[in-house]
Amino acid sequence: MPAGPAEDEGEAPGRAAKRRVPRKATAKSLENAALWYLTRFGTSAANLERVLARRVERSARHHGTGREEGMAIIARLIARYRRSGLLDDRAYAIARAGTLNWRGKPVKAIVFALRAKGVMSEDIDEALLALEDQGADPDMGAAARYARRRRLGPFRAAPEREEHRQRDLAALARAGFGYSVARRIIEAESPADVEAGDGTGGRRNVGT
Repeated sequence: MPAGPAEDEGEAPGRAAKRRVPRKATAKSLENAALWYLTRFGTSAANLERVLARRVERSARHHGTGREEGMAIIARLIARYRRSGLLDDRAYAIARAGTLNWRGKPVKAIVFALRAKGVMSEDIDEALLALEDQGADPDMGAAARYARRRRLGPFRAAPEREEHRQRDLAALARAGFGYSVARRIIEAESPADVEAGDGTGGRRNVGT
């Protein structure tokens, strides 16, 4: 699945102590901030609104600019970006769900992550349908990749498997997978059996 853009902005160590004076929230500065963000991070409309709203709040506190005026500017930007296709929550949800599934996240964790970004239920449903259309059970595929990465079950050395069986089941449960999925993964005869079930044959799709 496509890796997709990053989602979170980091902050260099010690930068908090040297934080710069916030920019005044104007139509130009907010649009520049929005376009900068969109070129670097995959995002939903609601999340972009939150990012820009924090700038409006900092500007109001430091420069005395109007919060309502700033939020009105954001609303116009969001509407324009939706019309132009710069913001497309459904496309974002599909891409993000694919990335999270490839990283070994179960469906319920994907739903939670998309809701946290303000994605609407109908767009989340479409994202889950897109996962199912790939021809494999999304949770089985994610669990297989998680087990491979963590060397659980059939990815362990054969003499260690029985000793670690309960621990491996618990690891998958903590990751959010149901018991039936965890058991199918941990009790698989070999890595080949698991990889056949994840829909990729153990290989990442071309173009991801």
